Amino acid sequence: MLTIYGVYKSRATRTLWMAEELGIEYNHIPVIQARKLEAPLAEGARVNTHSPAYTAINPMGAIPTIDDDGFVLSESLAINLYLAKKYGAALGPQDLAEESLMIQWALFVATEIEGNALKISTAAAEGRMESEAGKAEVEAAARLLRRPFAALEAKLSQSEYLVGDRFTAADINAAEVVRYAQPHAPLLDAHPHVRDWLLRCQARPAFQAMWEARANEVE
Repeated sequence: MLTIYGVYKSRATRTLWMAEELGIEYNHIPVIQARKLEAPLAEGARVNTHSPAYTAINPMGAIPTIDDDGFVLSESLAINLYLAKKYGAALGPQDLAEESLMIQWALFVATEIEGNALKISTAAAEGRMESEAGKAEVEAAARLLRRPFAALEAKLSQSEYLVGDRFTAADINAAEVVRYAQPHAPLLDAHPHVRDWLLRCQARPAFQAMWEARANEVE
């Protein structure tokens, strides 16, 4: 059976959403980030990213990780491409060209969007969006996101989804990265096709189920 390691409030959301889309059985072990615990290595501490039991599985101590009947894989974007190809039918690539495009979009969002989008997400999570320093940080990040968002806008002005004119793993991977920038509405409003695509992805029942579980997660 597939086992997914990682709490919902982490990049594991990508893999947990994918599992919901696939409708496959899986075991979920909510490994929490060590930084969220006062003494992550203390006796009786929750299983976390510094726990020896977990670093034996993923020496980097990052989440998520999967164990699929003995095959261990980390890095959320790679995990999703693997799951889509193995279990995904329409969610996975239909040929080499589609597989290459899914890899392209995963690398694109990871290198061109995620870092600056996370700055926006963090500012929002920490309640700094309205402070002068927070506004300046968010605006700087948004400014650097305009070029990659313009590239996404151009693609999504021609198609509702990123690969093959259908919802695929590429959309899950990209949407979960673009989501980090969602608190800054002006950036999304300036790219209406990106905004509408993101909302379309988030309206899917599998995303909604994952998001409800995330909201109810006890930290």
